[in-house]
Amino acid sequence: MKKEGVPRENAETIIVPEIFGTRVKAFFTGRAPGIALSKIARIASVAKDRIYLPVQKHTDKVLLLDSAGPEVGDAVITDRKGMLLGVQSADCVPVLLYDRKRQVAGVAHAGWRGTAAGIVRKTVREMIRRFSSSPSDIQIAIGPAIRWCSYEVGYEVVEAVRKMTGEGDYSVKKGEKYYLDLPRANRLQALSGGVLPRNIWMTEDCTFCLPGKYYSYRFAGGPTGRQGGFIGIV
Repeated sequence: MKKEGVPRENAETIIVPEIFGTRVKAFFTGRAPGIALSKIARIASVAKDRIYLPVQKHTDKVLLLDSAGPEVGDAVITDRKGMLLGVQSADCVPVLLYDRKRQVAGVAHAGWRGTAAGIVRKTVREMIRRFSSSPSDIQIAIGPAIRWCSYEVGYEVVEAVRKMTGEGDYSVKKGEKYYLDLPRANRLQALSGGVLPRNIWMTEDCTFCLPGKYYSYRFAGGPTGRQGGFIGIV
């Protein structure tokens, strides 16, 4: 396994944010192992049936993990130990959350639609509402996603994100083209929700710029594989 760097062909890429400490298992994957659940179970030392992936539809719905099967939603929170929450991505932003005092874990998938709908901010709010979390106790890791170096979008996309996020250093105009940095926008939304700057970790990796390491929908020009973000309470 590798934490960072360009992997050898077929080598596993596991990025472990060093912000959460020892009470959680948290990591982001690259093209390998991707979201192969048998491999994820091995890496996290959990049973395969203890891994929960929501049915992602670019929504702003935050699920509370219970005994039901997978539901449509793009974020999940839980205080249950021994479960591993995960989201899939291939340019969108995978976000891991953990309340160190209440011991509540969460995961979110933020494409531009989810970002414009405030999915990360709403996940923080649901942690507050459901578990009485304090934003100052919530730690966040923002995983690999497409960055503004490669993410050209229409003006309407920038405006949709700006309406939710406010002004910030997450978009740039070059000539007549607009470029958007979703990880930066989600970081700003977390800060506006009360999360402290020192409690936010973010990788600088761009999925489009590192096609040997990550899947990228834009680089592939259509459907492709997925990597993931995973977190669980020990």
